[in-house]
Formats: sequence, C-alpha cells, structure tokens
Amino acid sequence: MSQYPSLTRALAEALVDLAWFVESADDEHMDQDDAVKVLEGVAAMVHRLSNSQRAEFQQVIEAMTKAESDSSRREFLEAFPAGFGLVE
Repeated sequence: MSQYPSLTRALAEALVDLAWFVESADDEHMDQDDAVKVLEGVAAMVHRLSNSQRAEFQQVIEAMTKAESDSSRREFLEAFPAGFGLVE
C-alpha cells in the first residue's frame, strides 16, 4: 500500500523534493547554470497548470508545509507557491 493518498500527492512531493534539492545544492554538487535551468523548468510546468490544477497543487503544498518539521524546508515550502508561479 502506498504512503500517498493520491498520485497527485506523490508527484507533487517528488517535484518539490527535486526543487528543494536543486535549490539547496552548492556549487560543488551542482553547476549553477544547470540548477537555474531545472528550477526554471519547474516554474514553467507550474505556469502551464490549469486553475483547478494550481488550486490542487497549492492544497498539497499547504499540507506538506503543515506537516514539515524541518524549519528550513518549511520556509522553502512556504515560499514555493510564489517562487514557482503557483500564485501571483
């Protein structure tokens, strides 16, 4: 049995984990030009979501934020909607 209540939740968490990893990687672990390309790709994908998909994604992010115990990751999650174009 999956630990995720839906495919949407699983994919949203995977996307956020990817963005968190890329954003927190230092120059020794990731080329910064590549990091920018990846993060711009995430933002572009979020931009292409329909309004209902954005609302659903926003709900998932809010649930993830409430459940997060790591303060730096919680700050990342709080900033994710605005930083990646989920909200305007």
